[in-house]
Amino acid sequence: MSREPIYDDYGIPLCESHVGNRIWELYNLEQEAFKREVRAYFALGMPGFTPIKISHKQRIIWLRDDRRQRV
Repeated sequence: MSREPIYDDYGIPLCESHVGNRIWELYNLEQEAFKREVRAYFALGMPGFTPIKISHKQRIIWLRDDRRQRV
């Protein structure tokens, strides 16, 4: 089953990714902790990618590739 891509403000498709259950468990418990853990996870594992949108139901996090903006 393929999904329609999600785009950033400039028409560039966002990258789909995932995190583990430990982080998803924070989603319903403490939203700020969830956001903080997601940012930290991708800062370490995928530097240059920024979490933009999430789907708790599908367990997907969409990332914007900010590496192209660095000079």
